[in-house]
Amino acid sequence: MDTQPRAAAQPYQARGSYGHFYAGQWQDPVQGEYIPIEDPSTGEWFSACARGQAEDVARAVADAQSGFKRWMALEPRQRGRIMAEVARRLAGEAEKFAYLESRDTGKPLSVARDDVLTCARYFEYFAGVADKQLGEVIPASNSHLMYGVREPYGVTGHILPWNAPISQAGRGAAPALCAGNSVVLKPAELAPLGTLELAELCIQAGMPEGVLNVVTGYGHEAGTALVDHPLVRRVSFTGSVATGRKVLHGAADRIIPATVELGGKSPFIVFADADLERAARLARKAFVFNSGQICSAGTRLLVEKAVQQPFLECLQAELGQVTVGRGIDDPSIGPVISAGQLQRIQAYVEIGKQEGARLAAGGGRPAYLPDGQGGHFIEPTLFVGATNQMRIAREEIFGPVGVVIPFDTEAQAVAMANDSEYGLAAGVWTSDIGRGHRIAGGLEAGQVYINDYQPIGVEAPFGGYKNSGYGREKGLASLHDYSQLKTVIVHHGN
Repeated sequence: MDTQPRAAAQPYQARGSYGHFYAGQWQDPVQGEYIPIEDPSTGEWFSACARGQAEDVARAVADAQSGFKRWMALEPRQRGRIMAEVARRLAGEAEKFAYLESRDTGKPLSVARDDVLTCARYFEYFAGVADKQLGEVIPASNSHLMYGVREPYGVTGHILPWNAPISQAGRGAAPALCAGNSVVLKPAELAPLGTLELAELCIQAGMPEGVLNVVTGYGHEAGTALVDHPLVRRVSFTGSVATGRKVLHGAADRIIPATVELGGKSPFIVFADADLERAARLARKAFVFNSGQICSAGTRLLVEKAVQQPFLECLQAELGQVTVGRGIDDPSIGPVISAGQLQRIQAYVEIGKQEGARLAAGGGRPAYLPDGQGGHFIEPTLFVGATNQMRIAREEIFGPVGVVIPFDTEAQAVAMANDSEYGLAAGVWTSDIGRGHRIAGGLEAGQVYINDYQPIGVEAPFGGYKNSGYGREKGLASLHDYSQLKTVIVHHGN
């Protein structure tokens, strides 16, 4: 495996430490405590973020309540113009944000750049919708005018993951702002820098203070306080099932709505009539991209027995081209986010061996470790000889680990694909487009790709079935999650 790094990128310096961002400016944490931020490529601390507590959250939410009133005082077209300016400025500073995001998460610089531009695209897309949210007239009576309008909730709270932080910040904040809400973001303490810098950029773009705010800290402290605050009228969360349940319990206690995206174990189904070379190329992307740290990663490779060996050979060739290195050197993949995540992945590799699956690729640390031994690197890993009942086929590993599982018939493929507690995404590979549609109709997943994998970003509604959560992010469908319906009935005659 080629693990030599490419040329380093131009550096941009992170601040030595970051406070919270609300009331349009940087704010020191009430208790004066900070959390070190590590570069996963080296294991070195290079910055710090504020350790927020309930009082920090309360101050940010109070300011967001004032910001909501300022935001709603603007005409919809004015809000759209400000969001468009955020998009323009963010795209213009893509290199700076990408460098910080790469240092923060360890992801390749080109991937980080795409994440920044995706965040800009969220603001651009929803900027164009801000003045086009229409109501409807309901024909029910000749004596009444009945109409419905969609209105914002007020302050929305967003708890973000560490795998694509700035992209996720845009995914939650842009539709919420478009619908007229104000926003408090709580990024993961492992990777908060891009979200914090975004908040300052929004002020520079003309957004009123208090409209987009960021509080950093641990989930059990700042995250819980955000969900529990009485002025937060809606929450969104992306992360693990276990933490998602806690968020949902808190939302249920307060009787507020929530959108939750809780991960997956997505099937990647390859039929004998598929284009095997293209399927193998996209299979590599499906479970290796971003070091496998994607909720919708296609980690269960269900392959028709007749083509299992030629598909495997194609996939092994693809994996042989993967480079591993420091994120800022822009390899194919960087490290995983932390030492704890690396240990988790290594533990699952051992579990797979103990269950009787065989390693067809990877499974260990790269022979060449960039920058010494400090980075959290692992090779792309592929198991064969697996069954759908093994833990490596059922549990979300959140690393670059794929599992090849054979099937005989179409019905068996669908049954195996659906035999999971998750239902976030799925891929189908076949030259028979009728079968592709038929399989898509039978799969229990929020997004299904036919002869592709994760091709569309901002515009396509995204969310899960079963334990992958509920509610929808992305696309116009997300506006329904960030607005509530009011019906007005007027009597105007006998």
